[in-house]
Amino acid sequence: MSDFGLISILVISIVLIVFLITKLKIHAFLSLSLAGIFVALCTGMPLDKIAGTLEKGVGGTLGFLAIIIGCGTILGKMLEVSGGAQKIAAALLDKLGKDKAALVMMLVGFIAGIPVFVEVGFVLLVPLVFVVAKELGVSRIKIGIPLATALMTVHCIVPPHPAATAITSILGAEIGKVILLGLTCGLICASTGGVIYMHFIKKDLECAEVENGAIALKGDHLPGAGITFFTILLPLILMLSKTVLLPIAGKTSGAALLIAFIGNPITALIISVFVAYFTLGLSRGLNMGRILDLTSGSFAPIAGVLLIIGAGGAFNEILVASGIGEALKRVLSGLPLSPIFLAWIIALVLHMAVGSATVAMLSAAGIVLPLISGTNVSREIICIAVGSGAIGLTLVTDSLFWLVKECLGMSVNQMLKYFTTATTIASVVGLGLSFVLSFVF
Repeated sequence: MSDFGLISILVISIVLIVFLITKLKIHAFLSLSLAGIFVALCTGMPLDKIAGTLEKGVGGTLGFLAIIIGCGTILGKMLEVSGGAQKIAAALLDKLGKDKAALVMMLVGFIAGIPVFVEVGFVLLVPLVFVVAKELGVSRIKIGIPLATALMTVHCIVPPHPAATAITSILGAEIGKVILLGLTCGLICASTGGVIYMHFIKKDLECAEVENGAIALKGDHLPGAGITFFTILLPLILMLSKTVLLPIAGKTSGAALLIAFIGNPITALIISVFVAYFTLGLSRGLNMGRILDLTSGSFAPIAGVLLIIGAGGAFNEILVASGIGEALKRVLSGLPLSPIFLAWIIALVLHMAVGSATVAMLSAAGIVLPLISGTNVSREIICIAVGSGAIGLTLVTDSLFWLVKECLGMSVNQMLKYFTTATTIASVVGLGLSFVLSFVF
C-alpha cells in the first residue's frame, strides 16, 4: 500500500476515535481498541495476528505502568486523608503572603498534584479555594483557575503521572531528565497561564455561590509541613537521584547498581508508599487495618485509566506493525516542520477533539515516534512538547472542563474565557520552552 493510503487510514482512524467517543459515547478504551482493529484490517494485517498485536501493545505498556499508577493512587489517598494538602496551602500562605493567593494555589496544585490524577486532585483541593477566597476576600475564580491549570500541567508533563510516564516509555526517553524538564517547564507554564494571565483579569470574576464543605487551613490535626513536602516529593527525589548520581558512581559498581535499583520508578514509588504509610498514616494514629481499607478503596477509580492507557499502547503497536509509522516518517520527514512542533500540534488537536489528555498524548507519541527514530532530536524534549500540546484547548469535550465549571459555579462562557484560555496559554508557553531547550539538549 502507498504511503498516502496508509496515512489516509491513520487519519480516518483518528476521526473514528473522535466519533466513537464524542458522538456515540463509547468508552475511550473500547474506541481505541476498535480503531486499532480498523487499522489492522484496512492495512491487510492477517486476522490471526491482530489479537496478538493488541495483546503485545497492552502488555508492553501496562507492564511498566500498572504498578506506578497503583502506587501513585495510594500516595494520593494518604495525602487526602492526612490533611497534607491543607498543610501545604497553609505553609505556602504563611511564607509567600496572603496577597500571593493565586501563586499559592498554583503551587499547591503543582505540588499536591504530583501523586494524584487531575480530576481527583481538583476535587481534593477545591475546598481550599473556598476557604482561602473567603478568608482573603478574593474571587474564587481568580485562585481556582491557577489551581486547575497547575493540576492539568503537572498531569501532562511530569512523571510519575500515568500519561507522562507512558509517553516517556513509548519514546524511549530518560525519566529523570523528563522529570527535571517537566518540573522546570511546568512551573513556568502554570505560572504564565494560571497566575500571570489571571492577574490581568479585573472584571467579571464573581459567580454564584456553590455549596462546599468548609475545611480549616490550620490546626493541630494536620501533619507537619516538612514531612508532608518530603513524602510527596520522595518519589521524584529517588528517581532524580538515578539521573544525578549514576554518572558519578559509574555503571558497573555496586553503588551504581543500588542507585539504579532505588531510582527505578517502580522501586521509587513502592518505597514512597511505605514511607507515606508511616509519615501520613501510622504516625498520625491510623492502624494497618484502616490503611488497608484506604489502599483497597483507592484502586477502584483507576480501572478506567488503566484500560485507556492499555488500549492506547495497543493502538500504537498496531500503527507500528501495520507500517503506518514508517509511512509517516517518510512523508513528514520531508516537510519543513520541526518534530517538536508536530508533536505539540498533534497532541493539541487530539485533546481538543477527543477530550482526553491521556488519549491525545499516547496517540501523539505513537505517531511522532517514527519521525525521531534515527535522529538526534532529544526524546525528552519531545515528551515535553507532547505533554504541552495536551494541556491546551481544554474544552467541553474534556470532563475536567465540566468538573471545574460546576465546582467553581462558572458559566460556559466564563470557562472558555478563563480556564480554556489559561490552559492554552500554558500550552503555547510549553511549546516555546521546548524549542528553547532543544538548543541546549
